[in-house]
Amino acid sequence: MRRALLKLHLVLALLAGAFLLVLGVTGSIMAFEPELDHLLHARRSYVRPHGSPLALTALADVASAALPGQRVTGYVLSASPDLSYQVLMGRRAVYVDQYTGQVLDIREPVPDLLSRVHQLHLRLLIQNRSDTGKAIITLTGAVLLVLLATGLYLWWPSKRMVIDLRATGRRRWFDVHTTLGIASFVFLLIVTVTGLVIGLDDRLAPLIYRVTRSAPALMYAPPKRFIVKPSGAPIGADRAVEVARATLPGAAPISVNVPPPNGTYVISARYPEDRTPGGRSRLVVDQYTGRVLAVESSRTAPAGSRLVTLNRAIHTGDLFGIPSKSIMSLASLAVVAQLVSGLALWMTARSAAARR
Repeated sequence: MRRALLKLHLVLALLAGAFLLVLGVTGSIMAFEPELDHLLHARRSYVRPHGSPLALTALADVASAALPGQRVTGYVLSASPDLSYQVLMGRRAVYVDQYTGQVLDIREPVPDLLSRVHQLHLRLLIQNRSDTGKAIITLTGAVLLVLLATGLYLWWPSKRMVIDLRATGRRRWFDVHTTLGIASFVFLLIVTVTGLVIGLDDRLAPLIYRVTRSAPALMYAPPKRFIVKPSGAPIGADRAVEVARATLPGAAPISVNVPPPNGTYVISARYPEDRTPGGRSRLVVDQYTGRVLAVESSRTAPAGSRLVTLNRAIHTGDLFGIPSKSIMSLASLAVVAQLVSGLALWMTARSAAARR
Protein backbone atom coordinates (compact mmCIF):
# COMPACT_ATOMS: atom_id res chain seq x y z
CA MET A 1 0.00 0.00 0.00
CA ARG A 2 2.73 2.46 0.94
CA ARG A 3 4.66 1.81 -2.28
CA ALA A 4 1.50 2.21 -4.37
CA LEU A 5 0.58 5.49 -2.67
CA LEU A 6 4.12 6.79 -3.09
CA LYS A 7 3.90 6.05 -6.82
CA LEU A 8 0.47 7.70 -7.02
CA HIS A 9 1.79 10.75 -5.14
CA LEU A 10 4.72 11.08 -7.53
CA VAL A 11 2.79 10.51 -10.77
CA LEU A 12 0.00 12.96 -9.87
CA ALA A 13 2.53 15.62 -8.89
CA LEU A 14 4.42 15.23 -12.17
CA LEU A 15 1.24 15.25 -14.28
CA ALA A 16 -0.39 18.23 -12.56
CA GLY A 17 2.80 20.08 -11.65
CA ALA A 18 2.46 22.86 -14.23
CA PHE A 19 -1.15 23.57 -13.27
CA LEU A 20 -0.33 23.46 -9.56
CA LEU A 21 2.47 25.95 -10.19
CA VAL A 22 -0.02 28.30 -11.88
CA LEU A 23 -2.48 27.94 -8.99
CA GLY A 24 0.21 28.57 -6.38
CA VAL A 25 1.79 31.64 -7.98
CA THR A 26 -1.48 33.30 -9.04
CA GLY A 27 -3.18 32.47 -5.73
CA SER A 28 -0.42 34.16 -3.74
CA ILE A 29 -0.91 37.31 -5.83
CA MET A 30 -4.71 37.26 -5.77
CA ALA A 31 -4.82 37.25 -1.98
CA PHE A 32 -3.79 40.92 -2.21
CA GLU A 33 -5.50 41.75 -5.50
CA PRO A 34 -7.33 44.96 -4.36
CA GLU A 35 -4.29 46.25 -2.48
CA LEU A 36 -1.97 45.55 -5.42
CA ASP A 37 -4.39 47.21 -7.84
CA HIS A 38 -4.41 50.38 -5.75
CA LEU A 39 -0.62 50.28 -5.42
CA LEU A 40 0.01 49.77 -9.13
CA HIS A 41 -2.51 52.46 -10.10
CA ALA A 42 -2.07 54.90 -7.23
CA ARG A 43 -2.69 57.99 -9.38
CA ARG A 44 -6.19 56.92 -10.28
CA SER A 45 -7.01 55.09 -7.05
CA TYR A 46 -6.35 57.54 -4.22
CA VAL A 47 -8.00 60.89 -3.48
CA ARG A 48 -7.81 63.38 -0.62
CA PRO A 49 -11.12 63.38 1.29
CA HIS A 50 -12.62 66.80 1.96
CA GLY A 51 -16.25 67.77 2.22
CA SER A 52 -19.00 65.60 0.74
CA PRO A 53 -18.84 63.71 -2.55
CA LEU A 54 -20.46 65.36 -5.55
CA ALA A 55 -23.74 64.05 -6.93
CA LEU A 56 -23.42 61.09 -9.25
CA THR A 57 -25.14 63.05 -12.02
CA ALA A 58 -22.40 65.70 -11.73
CA LEU A 59 -19.72 63.03 -12.00
CA ALA A 60 -21.56 61.59 -15.01
CA ASP A 61 -21.36 64.99 -16.73
CA VAL A 62 -17.61 65.10 -16.10
CA ALA A 63 -17.13 61.59 -17.47
CA SER A 64 -19.31 62.33 -20.51
CA ALA A 65 -17.13 65.32 -21.30
CA ALA A 66 -14.06 63.06 -21.14
CA LEU A 67 -15.70 60.43 -23.38
CA PRO A 68 -18.22 62.29 -25.53
CA GLY A 69 -20.90 60.19 -27.17
CA GLN A 70 -20.62 57.35 -24.65
CA ARG A 71 -23.60 56.35 -22.47
CA VAL A 72 -23.16 56.13 -18.70
CA THR A 73 -24.06 52.58 -17.64
CA GLY A 74 -23.24 52.65 -13.93
CA TYR A 75 -21.15 53.86 -11.03
CA VAL A 76 -18.68 52.25 -8.64
CA LEU A 77 -18.64 54.00 -5.27
CA SER A 78 -15.70 53.40 -2.95
CA ALA A 79 -16.37 52.10 0.55
CA SER A 80 -13.29 53.99 1.75
CA PRO A 81 -13.31 57.82 1.59
CA ASP A 82 -9.74 57.98 0.24
CA LEU A 83 -10.48 55.84 -2.83
CA SER A 84 -11.87 57.28 -6.06
CA TYR A 85 -15.24 56.68 -7.71
CA GLN A 86 -15.69 55.17 -11.16
CA VAL A 87 -18.19 56.16 -13.82
CA LEU A 88 -18.82 53.19 -16.09
CA MET A 89 -19.34 53.92 -19.75
CA GLY A 90 -19.82 50.69 -21.65
CA ARG A 91 -16.61 48.71 -21.26
CA ARG A 92 -14.63 51.77 -20.16
CA ALA A 93 -14.33 53.17 -16.65
CA VAL A 94 -13.63 56.83 -15.91
CA TYR A 95 -11.92 57.29 -12.54
CA VAL A 96 -12.95 60.57 -10.94
CA ASP A 97 -12.18 62.43 -7.72
CA GLN A 98 -15.63 62.45 -6.14
CA TYR A 99 -14.81 65.59 -4.14
CA THR A 100 -13.47 67.81 -6.94
CA GLY A 101 -14.89 66.19 -10.07
CA GLN A 102 -11.41 65.84 -11.58
CA VAL A 103 -10.91 63.02 -14.07
CA LEU A 104 -8.02 60.89 -12.80
CA ASP A 105 -7.76 58.23 -15.50
CA ILE A 106 -9.71 56.25 -18.08
CA ARG A 107 -9.46 52.47 -17.99
CA GLU A 108 -9.68 51.02 -21.47
CA PRO A 109 -11.32 47.61 -22.08
CA VAL A 110 -7.93 45.89 -22.22
CA PRO A 111 -7.04 43.33 -19.53
CA ASP A 112 -4.22 44.54 -17.31
CA LEU A 113 -1.70 42.38 -15.45
CA LEU A 114 -3.89 41.71 -12.39
CA SER A 115 -6.98 40.86 -14.42
CA ARG A 116 -4.94 38.39 -16.45
CA VAL A 117 -3.57 36.85 -13.24
CA HIS A 118 -7.15 36.61 -11.95
CA GLN A 119 -8.43 34.86 -15.07
CA LEU A 120 -5.34 32.63 -15.17
CA HIS A 121 -6.15 31.48 -11.64
CA LEU A 122 -9.84 30.94 -12.39
CA ARG A 123 -9.75 29.37 -15.84
CA LEU A 124 -6.22 29.45 -17.32
CA LEU A 125 -7.25 32.36 -19.61
CA ILE A 126 -9.46 29.91 -21.53
CA GLN A 127 -12.75 31.56 -22.48
CA ASN A 128 -15.35 29.25 -24.02
CA ARG A 129 -18.92 28.18 -23.41
CA SER A 130 -17.98 24.86 -21.84
CA ASP A 131 -15.63 26.66 -19.40
CA THR A 132 -12.82 24.19 -20.05
CA GLY A 133 -10.30 26.25 -18.11
CA LYS A 134 -12.41 26.23 -14.95
CA ALA A 135 -12.85 22.45 -15.27
CA ILE A 136 -9.07 21.95 -15.52
CA ILE A 137 -8.46 24.19 -12.48
CA THR A 138 -11.10 22.31 -10.48
CA LEU A 139 -9.55 18.99 -11.44
CA THR A 140 -6.15 20.34 -10.39
CA GLY A 141 -7.65 21.23 -7.02
CA ALA A 142 -8.93 17.67 -6.66
CA VAL A 143 -5.43 16.35 -7.48
CA LEU A 144 -3.96 18.64 -4.82
CA LEU A 145 -6.41 17.20 -2.29
CA VAL A 146 -5.21 13.67 -3.13
CA LEU A 147 -1.59 14.80 -2.85
CA LEU A 148 -2.28 16.20 0.60
CA ALA A 149 -3.97 12.99 1.74
CA THR A 150 -1.25 10.68 0.37
CA GLY A 151 1.50 12.99 1.62
CA LEU A 152 0.08 12.86 5.14
CA TYR A 153 -0.15 9.06 4.98
CA LEU A 154 3.44 8.74 3.76
CA TRP A 155 4.74 11.12 6.42
CA TRP A 156 2.84 9.62 9.35
CA PRO A 157 5.11 6.64 10.23
CA SER A 158 8.22 8.80 10.72
CA LYS A 159 6.51 12.03 11.81
CA ARG A 160 9.77 13.79 11.01
CA MET A 161 9.66 17.61 11.16
CA VAL A 162 13.33 18.52 11.16
CA ILE A 163 15.54 19.97 8.44
CA ASP A 164 19.07 18.68 8.96
CA LEU A 165 21.26 21.53 7.74
CA ARG A 166 24.26 19.19 7.57
CA ALA A 167 22.51 16.75 5.27
CA THR A 168 23.01 16.82 1.51
CA GLY A 169 21.28 15.42 -1.53
CA ARG A 170 18.22 13.28 -1.08
CA ARG A 171 18.10 13.56 2.73
CA ARG A 172 18.15 17.35 2.64
CA TRP A 173 15.36 17.61 0.06
CA PHE A 174 13.35 14.95 1.91
CA ASP A 175 13.55 17.01 5.10
CA VAL A 176 12.57 20.20 3.27
CA HIS A 177 9.66 18.55 1.45
CA THR A 178 8.16 16.80 4.46
CA THR A 179 8.70 19.60 6.97
CA LEU A 180 7.26 22.32 4.73
CA GLY A 181 4.39 20.03 3.75
CA ILE A 182 3.35 19.26 7.32
CA ALA A 183 3.90 22.83 8.54
CA SER A 184 1.54 24.15 5.86
CA PHE A 185 -0.81 21.15 5.75
CA VAL A 186 -3.80 22.68 7.55
CA PHE A 187 -3.69 25.89 5.53
CA LEU A 188 -3.22 24.01 2.26
CA LEU A 189 -6.17 21.81 3.13
CA ILE A 190 -8.35 24.85 3.83
CA VAL A 191 -7.41 26.68 0.64
CA THR A 192 -7.86 23.48 -1.41
CA VAL A 193 -11.27 22.49 -0.04
CA THR A 194 -12.68 26.02 -0.25
CA GLY A 195 -11.32 26.33 -3.79
CA LEU A 196 -13.01 23.08 -4.78
CA VAL A 197 -16.31 24.34 -3.39
CA ILE A 198 -15.97 27.45 -5.55
CA GLY A 199 -14.99 25.38 -8.59
CA LEU A 200 -18.00 23.11 -8.13
CA ASP A 201 -20.40 25.87 -7.09
CA ASP A 202 -22.99 24.98 -9.73
CA ARG A 203 -23.33 21.52 -8.16
CA LEU A 204 -22.54 22.21 -4.51
CA ALA A 205 -24.54 25.43 -4.03
CA PRO A 206 -27.92 23.68 -4.48
CA LEU A 207 -26.74 20.98 -2.03
CA ILE A 208 -25.74 23.65 0.51
CA TYR A 209 -29.21 25.20 0.28
CA ARG A 210 -30.87 21.82 0.72
CA VAL A 211 -28.75 20.91 3.73
CA THR A 212 -29.39 24.29 5.39
CA ARG A 213 -33.09 24.18 4.42
CA SER A 214 -32.86 27.63 2.91
CA ALA A 215 -33.35 29.10 -0.53
CA PRO A 216 -31.51 31.67 -2.65
CA ALA A 217 -32.72 35.21 -2.12
CA LEU A 218 -35.17 36.95 -4.43
CA MET A 219 -32.22 38.89 -5.77
CA TYR A 220 -31.11 35.91 -7.82
CA ALA A 221 -34.44 35.44 -9.59
CA PRO A 222 -34.33 35.84 -13.37
CA PRO A 223 -33.96 39.50 -14.46
CA LYS A 224 -37.32 39.42 -16.27
CA ARG A 225 -38.95 39.36 -12.86
CA PHE A 226 -37.89 42.97 -12.40
CA ILE A 227 -38.93 44.49 -15.72
CA VAL A 228 -40.89 47.71 -15.17
CA LYS A 229 -43.11 49.87 -17.36
CA PRO A 230 -41.93 53.41 -18.08
CA SER A 231 -44.07 55.93 -16.22
CA GLY A 232 -42.75 59.45 -15.96
CA ALA A 233 -39.19 60.51 -15.27
CA PRO A 234 -36.69 58.17 -13.57
CA ILE A 235 -35.76 59.01 -9.99
CA GLY A 236 -32.05 59.05 -10.89
CA ALA A 237 -29.06 57.19 -9.52
CA ASP A 238 -28.56 59.57 -6.58
CA ARG A 239 -32.11 59.00 -5.35
CA ALA A 240 -31.71 55.24 -5.84
CA VAL A 241 -28.61 55.34 -3.60
CA GLU A 242 -30.57 57.27 -0.98
CA VAL A 243 -33.25 54.57 -1.06
CA ALA A 244 -30.55 51.95 -0.55
CA ARG A 245 -29.12 53.79 2.46
CA ALA A 246 -32.56 54.14 4.01
CA THR A 247 -33.42 50.50 3.40
CA LEU A 248 -30.10 49.12 4.68
CA PRO A 249 -28.93 51.55 7.40
CA GLY A 250 -25.22 51.25 8.03
CA ALA A 251 -24.44 49.64 4.68
CA ALA A 252 -22.31 51.66 2.25
CA PRO A 253 -23.55 51.51 -1.37
CA ILE A 254 -20.65 50.51 -3.59
CA SER A 255 -22.22 50.20 -7.04
CA VAL A 256 -25.33 51.22 -8.94
CA ASN A 257 -26.31 50.68 -12.55
CA VAL A 258 -28.03 53.05 -14.96
CA PRO A 259 -30.87 50.88 -16.31
CA PRO A 260 -32.55 50.91 -19.73
CA PRO A 261 -36.12 52.34 -19.89
CA ASN A 262 -37.74 49.06 -18.78
CA GLY A 263 -35.06 48.09 -16.27
CA THR A 264 -34.45 48.66 -12.58
CA TYR A 265 -31.71 50.07 -10.42
CA VAL A 266 -29.59 47.36 -8.79
CA ILE A 267 -27.54 48.67 -5.89
CA SER A 268 -24.83 46.65 -4.15
CA ALA A 269 -23.92 47.64 -0.60
CA ARG A 270 -21.38 46.59 1.99
CA TYR A 271 -21.63 46.56 5.78
CA PRO A 272 -18.51 47.38 7.84
CA GLU A 273 -18.28 43.78 9.09
CA ASP A 274 -18.48 42.25 5.60
CA ARG A 275 -15.28 40.37 4.88
CA THR A 276 -15.44 40.42 1.09
CA PRO A 277 -14.65 43.42 -1.14
CA GLY A 278 -17.85 42.93 -3.15
CA GLY A 279 -21.22 44.02 -1.85
CA ARG A 280 -23.07 41.05 -0.35
CA SER A 281 -26.17 43.18 0.27
CA ARG A 282 -28.27 44.15 -2.74
CA LEU A 283 -31.45 45.97 -3.64
CA VAL A 284 -33.63 46.19 -6.73
CA VAL A 285 -35.37 49.56 -7.03
CA ASP A 286 -38.09 50.63 -9.48
CA GLN A 287 -36.44 53.44 -11.42
CA TYR A 288 -39.73 55.38 -11.75
CA THR A 289 -41.38 55.02 -8.35
CA GLY A 290 -38.38 54.38 -6.10
CA ARG A 291 -40.15 51.32 -4.69
CA VAL A 292 -37.89 48.54 -3.41
CA LEU A 293 -38.74 45.41 -5.40
CA ALA A 294 -36.27 43.06 -3.71
CA VAL A 295 -33.65 43.29 -1.02
CA GLU A 296 -31.03 41.02 0.48
CA SER A 297 -28.96 42.00 3.49
CA SER A 298 -25.80 40.13 4.42
CA ARG A 299 -27.00 40.45 8.02
CA THR A 300 -30.23 38.55 7.35
CA ALA A 301 -29.23 36.44 4.34
CA PRO A 302 -30.36 32.80 4.15
CA ALA A 303 -28.05 30.27 5.79
CA GLY A 304 -27.04 28.87 2.42
CA SER A 305 -26.00 32.29 1.12
CA ARG A 306 -24.01 32.93 4.27
CA LEU A 307 -22.11 29.66 3.91
CA VAL A 308 -21.33 30.33 0.26
CA THR A 309 -20.06 33.81 1.14
CA LEU A 310 -18.07 32.50 4.12
CA ASN A 311 -16.41 29.85 1.98
CA ARG A 312 -15.28 32.47 -0.53
CA ALA A 313 -14.04 34.80 2.22
CA ILE A 314 -11.97 31.98 3.71
CA HIS A 315 -10.49 31.02 0.35
CA THR A 316 -9.47 34.57 -0.58
CA GLY A 317 -8.23 35.39 2.92
CA ASP A 318 -10.74 38.22 3.34
CA LEU A 319 -12.13 36.70 6.54
CA PHE A 320 -9.79 38.52 8.96
CA GLY A 321 -8.24 41.09 6.66
CA ILE A 322 -4.48 41.40 6.12
CA PRO A 323 -3.49 38.61 8.59
CA SER A 324 -5.67 35.98 6.87
CA LYS A 325 -4.73 37.31 3.42
CA SER A 326 -1.07 36.81 4.35
CA ILE A 327 -1.75 33.24 5.50
CA MET A 328 -3.60 32.33 2.30
CA SER A 329 -0.88 33.93 0.19
CA LEU A 330 1.81 31.93 2.01
CA ALA A 331 -0.29 28.76 1.70
CA SER A 332 -0.39 29.29 -2.08
CA LEU A 333 3.38 29.78 -2.12
CA ALA A 334 3.71 26.57 -0.09
CA VAL A 335 2.30 24.72 -3.12
CA VAL A 336 5.19 26.13 -5.18
CA ALA A 337 7.71 25.20 -2.48
CA GLN A 338 6.36 21.64 -2.34
CA LEU A 339 6.60 21.29 -6.11
CA VAL A 340 10.20 22.53 -6.18
CA SER A 341 11.35 20.43 -3.22
CA GLY A 342 9.43 17.35 -4.45
CA LEU A 343 10.94 17.64 -7.92
CA ALA A 344 14.42 18.08 -6.45
CA LEU A 345 13.87 15.05 -4.20
CA TRP A 346 12.75 12.92 -7.15
CA MET A 347 15.67 14.02 -9.35
CA THR A 348 18.30 13.39 -6.65
CA ALA A 349 16.78 9.97 -5.96
CA ARG A 350 16.92 9.10 -9.68
CA SER A 351 20.51 10.35 -9.89
CA ALA A 352 21.54 8.24 -6.89
CA ALA A 353 19.83 5.18 -8.37
CA ALA A 354 21.62 5.71 -11.70
CA ARG A 355 25.00 5.85 -9.99
CA ARG A 356 24.31 2.52 -8.31
